[in-house]
Amino acid sequence: MERQRVVQRFFCSPVNLHSRLRSVTFRGYTLWSHPSASEIASHRCFECCIKCLGGIPYASLIATILLYAGVALFCGCGHEALSGTVNILQTYFEMARTAGDTLDVFTMIDIFKYVIYGIAAAFFVYGILLMVEGFFTTGAIKDLYGDFKITTCGRCVSAWFIMLTYLFMLAWLGVTAFTSLPVYMYFNLWTICRNTTLVEGANLCLDLRQFGIVTIGEEKKICTVSENFLRMCESTELNMTFHLFIVALAGAGAAVIAMVHYLMVLSANWAYVKDACRMQKYEDIKSKEEQELHDIHSTRSKERLNAYT
Repeated sequence: MERQRVVQRFFCSPVNLHSRLRSVTFRGYTLWSHPSASEIASHRCFECCIKCLGGIPYASLIATILLYAGVALFCGCGHEALSGTVNILQTYFEMARTAGDTLDVFTMIDIFKYVIYGIAAAFFVYGILLMVEGFFTTGAIKDLYGDFKITTCGRCVSAWFIMLTYLFMLAWLGVTAFTSLPVYMYFNLWTICRNTTLVEGANLCLDLRQFGIVTIGEEKKICTVSENFLRMCESTELNMTFHLFIVALAGAGAAVIAMVHYLMVLSANWAYVKDACRMQKYEDIKSKEEQELHDIHSTRSKERLNAYT
């Protein structure tokens, strides 16, 4: 009985009646037949899938994927590059951790690692929030004339996300600029190693004091004539750390691009929601005026009828 009700409800509509009929030509005659219940269910499932795919905020999805990729590259490669830096300083520059609470380069590297952990967790949550906001904004725009209504709280949340994303974009610009410093330092070190293999008898030195890694009173200098320098240039650890910092810099740049993309998406959604709110107010005022006119017309008709009787 339930299947018969579904079929009758589906085919009683004059719009669906002709579109759902199947034609079969036999000996010059055209025969029409109704599709089965399974075909009706599969067609409805297909329409439901198309509707669900239409509600996905693809722009926010692309920005979220780009943000997660950039944060993953920055955090993963940056963490490993910092660990490689500690090994290079301890092995080839013969530096050791200072006892006590002295703020040295190793303590700063540990702080940077904890900052990386926080960045990874914070932007994982922030990406989810922006994706959810994109879903709600898309639903609000598509269902403007339905039961879902755009509230003032939703508009305030969109404006808050725009301001927060702009601040995060500025922060990632600073992170990108800061990440370029170790890339520059390792590029100088890699250039010195390359020049020693090209120019014979060259005596080049690298002093960590010029990069601010150690204090002025400490002399941590390594020259091309030393054995530690030759072992460092021949090892794969220097090359790996240098390229890890380059990938981390690329990840920070990808995060900046993702923030800019989010700003464009959020600004467009804000404009759409604002126009939708105006349209919604216009429709409400129009329906009220039509209702008032209908009430006035019905009242006058009743008065005329009473006067006639």
